[in-house]
Amino acid sequence: MKYMKCTRKQTQLNKLTVDNKHTDQVRSFSYLGAIVNGNNTLEEEIRERIAKGNNAFCANKTLFKINLVSRKSKFKLYWSVIRPVVIYGCETWVLKDSTAQKLSVFERKILRKMFGPTKEANGIWRIKTNKELNELMKQRNIINYVKAQ
Repeated sequence: MKYMKCTRKQTQLNKLTVDNKHTDQVRSFSYLGAIVNGNNTLEEEIRERIAKGNNAFCANKTLFKINLVSRKSKFKLYWSVIRPVVIYGCETWVLKDSTAQKLSVFERKILRKMFGPTKEANGIWRIKTNKELNELMKQRNIINYVKAQ
């Protein structure tokens, strides 16, 4: 059996004894797929959600990389497979600039992998800019979605 002490103060991990049974204190735990921690911060939860989103992308990488799949189909796959994994439980999130930045970086990284580089008129390949990715998303990026929830 374990317990969690919810406080923003730095405390030592202690053992609690009730009826001669020892109970350990934990700093965080997973509850219904979400990370709950004692100091009520989201950084660990966001990091875990992004890692799960990366796993979902890697599991479906062949679908996203193949040129036979249309751009519209790739967006539908992203919005129905990867994004729900990342934003699970976002209704309770209060986004700071740092966590919003991490989510944006994750989304742009996935989009760049999905659509690959752009070939310039002079034959040089380059990665898509953030502006190009925003135009592709048409204001339906992950931050706007989380704020709307």
